[in-house]
Amino acid sequence: MKIVVFGLTVSSTWGNGHATLWRGLIAALAARGHHTTFFERDVPYYAANRDLAALPDGDLIIYRELPEIRARIDAALADADVAIVTSYCPDGPTAAAMVLDAARPVRVFYDLDTPVTLATLRDGDTVAYLPAGGLAGFDLVLSYTGGRALDELITRLHARRAAPLYGHVDPRVHHRVPPVAHYIADLSYLGTYASDRQPALETLLVQPATRRRDRRFVIGGAQYPKEFPWSDNIWFVRHLPPAEHPAFFSSSRLTLNITRRAMAEMGWCPSGRLFEAAACGTAIVTDDWEGLETFFSPGTEVLIARQSEDIDAALALSDMEIARLGRAARDRVLDAHTAAHRAVAFEHLIEAAAAPGIAPVEGIAPAPADPVPSRAVEA
Repeated sequence: MKIVVFGLTVSSTWGNGHATLWRGLIAALAARGHHTTFFERDVPYYAANRDLAALPDGDLIIYRELPEIRARIDAALADADVAIVTSYCPDGPTAAAMVLDAARPVRVFYDLDTPVTLATLRDGDTVAYLPAGGLAGFDLVLSYTGGRALDELITRLHARRAAPLYGHVDPRVHHRVPPVAHYIADLSYLGTYASDRQPALETLLVQPATRRRDRRFVIGGAQYPKEFPWSDNIWFVRHLPPAEHPAFFSSSRLTLNITRRAMAEMGWCPSGRLFEAAACGTAIVTDDWEGLETFFSPGTEVLIARQSEDIDAALALSDMEIARLGRAARDRVLDAHTAAHRAVAFEHLIEAAAAPGIAPVEGIAPAPADPVPSRAVEA
C-alpha cells in the first residue's frame, strides 16, 4: 500500500507522544512492503527540537503552508491507497477536505487523543483539528482508545466505522540496556508535567519519597514548575529523547506509570510509556483504569497502585520478585504490543474498510494482538 498521512509531527518527540508511535508504525509497515508519506507543518517548537530529519522507511515532507505544496499533495493523494488525517494536525480541517475530495484512497481519520477530543466536545467547545461536519465522510475512524470511546465517535462525530488502533512499542528502539549511573532509581517516573497527573504523582511518588529517605526516586520529563515539591532524594532529568528512554527504564528497579485524567476516565487507553518500560524488562507500577487487564495482567505482569502504601509494598519486594515482574511484562509486550502487531491490525482494518458490504461488528476488541474488530453503522 501507499499511505499518505497528514499529522502533528514525526520529526520531533518534544512534548508529544505522536512522533514515537508514528516512527515505529511506519517502520513496521515498511517491513511489510508498504510506503508512507508524512506531511508535517513546520512549527517553531518542533523545529527547535527536531530529532529526525528524514524518515528511514518513508518520505517526510515538512511544509510551511499547505497551499504552497498543493500540487505535491494532489499527486500523492492520486497515487495513494490510504490517506490519513490525525488529531492535532495543525491543518486538520483543510487536510481533511483534501482527503475527502480524493477519489482513490481509503479515507481515514486517526484520533490519537480520543479522550481529549470527546471531553472537549462534552464541554461544548470546538475541536480545532476536526472537520466542521464531523467524521461521517471518512471510510474509517481509528482511535488510540477502545471501549465506549468507539460508541461516542459514532454518536457524537457520526463516524461510520470506528476501531481501536492502540499504542505500541518498537523493540528495536526500546529494549534492555546497561544501567546508567545518573538514571539509577528505586522508583522512576517518565512523563511531561501535567496538572491533571500531579495529584497522583504526589500520592504515588512524592509521599513515598518523603517517607523513604533511604530510597532514590527519579523523574524525567519536560515543563516541571519550580514549585514542584522536590525533596533531596527525588532527582530530576529534563526531557529525554527516545534514544535515552531504554537507559532510563533499564536503570530503574521499578518504574511508575500515571495515566492522564481524561484517558483514565475513558479507559482502554494505554500509555505509550507503559509499553516502552515493559519492552525494557522493567517492573511497572501503574494506576488503575478500565481495560488495563486487556493489555497486561495485574499482579503478574504489572502492579497496581491506588494509594501511596501500595508503592511502599512494591518497594519492599525482593529482587527476585521484581525481576520476575519485569520479565513477564517484557514477554507480554513482545507477544502482543509491538509496532509489528499494530501494522498487521492496520492492514486488516484497511481491508475491511475498503471492502463493500461488510456487516457491522459490535463489542469490545479482544487482545490487541489479534485482528481488531470495529464498531460500525450501515453506510
